[in-house]
Amino acid sequence: MTRQHPLIRLPLLVAGLVLLLAPQAAVRGDDLLAGAAKVDISHPEKEQHDPLFAKALVLHQGETTVAIVTVDAVAIGEIGSIRNDFLPNVRAAVESELGIPSLNVMINASHCHGIVCPDVEARTIKAIRMAAKRLTPVKMGSGAGHEDRIMENRRLKLKSGKEADVRHAYALPPDEEIESVGPIDPQIGILRLDRRDNGHTVAVLYNFAMHPIQSVPGNLNTADVSGIASTVIEDNLDDGAVALFVQGCAGDINPISYKAVDHPRSAVPLGNMLGLSALKAVRKVGTKADDRLKLINETIALPRANLAERIVALESERERLLTSLSGTSLNLKTFLPLVVKYNLAEDFPSYYSHRYLHEEQLGRQDMQHLDAENRQNLKRYIQNIHTMEQLTRLQTNLRLLRKHQAELVDGGKRTIDTEVVGLRVGDFVLVTFPGELTVRIGLGIKQRSPHPNTFVAGYTNGYIYYAPTAEQLKNVGNAQEDSDCVLAPEWQSQFEAKVADVLERL
Repeated sequence: MTRQHPLIRLPLLVAGLVLLLAPQAAVRGDDLLAGAAKVDISHPEKEQHDPLFAKALVLHQGETTVAIVTVDAVAIGEIGSIRNDFLPNVRAAVESELGIPSLNVMINASHCHGIVCPDVEARTIKAIRMAAKRLTPVKMGSGAGHEDRIMENRRLKLKSGKEADVRHAYALPPDEEIESVGPIDPQIGILRLDRRDNGHTVAVLYNFAMHPIQSVPGNLNTADVSGIASTVIEDNLDDGAVALFVQGCAGDINPISYKAVDHPRSAVPLGNMLGLSALKAVRKVGTKADDRLKLINETIALPRANLAERIVALESERERLLTSLSGTSLNLKTFLPLVVKYNLAEDFPSYYSHRYLHEEQLGRQDMQHLDAENRQNLKRYIQNIHTMEQLTRLQTNLRLLRKHQAELVDGGKRTIDTEVVGLRVGDFVLVTFPGELTVRIGLGIKQRSPHPNTFVAGYTNGYIYYAPTAEQLKNVGNAQEDSDCVLAPEWQSQFEAKVADVLERL
């Protein structure tokens, strides 16, 4: 159900501010107004690399007021340090104090893994309050930038038909088992809002799909790639301009070279590249008078997955892998020097060549027999390593499946209520979802949308774990996206049908 807000319901504070603008800015009743603000939400007891922020953009036009909030946190509830009552509490306070309908408050988590302050709720409300006080007539512009250097699809399609994903929680399959990788979405969605009186930028909202989990040396508290990118943008715009990062369909998108071990991991260069690419796009976006503002917020009941059969199948697979481990004479101490020798000198690994020639001259094969035995032990040891790596991946994902199956059984509900938001600001269109949408979902929605500048955000208005495609859910248990998921495969078609309906009505 769409919720719109008549101006007469605004408290005197906000309504008065709008009226006070009239003499100096010639405010008309149908003007698009915007105000933006940010508040530091870094945890005071964590060693900080760069600050975490709650940022708010309040938009008002005619009878509609919308608050768009971005938070440098892993999620809006469920996981991380933001509690499940955060969203309803913030909405209730904003509706009570500012008159903005609760369903017109949209909150997106960047999905960085930084730790926020204990009073993040109060500080988020403060950011919205500050933004509402700064309402001013604006012109808007939308467009898109491009960045493809800083991320990669973390799903690996294997020659076996299964898929694995690139995580620190477990080892990757051997190179020879990997057939291909999935796509990325290099598009940066841009909404630019400039003051109508002097042209100064009030806010830039930019939408991009990538897990901001690169971290920094020393594992300091950080807003990661997206936070650094936002600083780059703000530092190069007018004083007071606020850059709001809205996370896209990043469920299966990692920072580039995520598992590299030969150089320190740092979000700074990746953030700089994203920020400069977004800034380049912002500067190409012209602004114009366009007062269209519309928000549709609807709830759909998506089917939950019953994972019982898959759990049994994975437990059987785990038993098979365990029984396939075979004995070998080697241990780590003896394996490492042998594997170096037998890869360094294939023909004469155990000693210099003249020893082999000497034995051949005498009709002996002692060295050849030693090599054959060592090679057999090496083969078994390597097979055991690969099997143990498979077991690690399986065991990690099996724990996720058991967790969500227990929640299904305990809750007794076979559907999960899910908010879908459609937002239109001029010719900028955004649709949202609370889960970690994989990138193919977003690419498909953009391709089918009737609006040229359509963008998609996950991690918004709650958190319901990963949301992979129906095809990817055939792979349950082999990758995190498929295992850390509460949805049945039918969710995709139902969600996409709802999105198509919302986009048509926008």
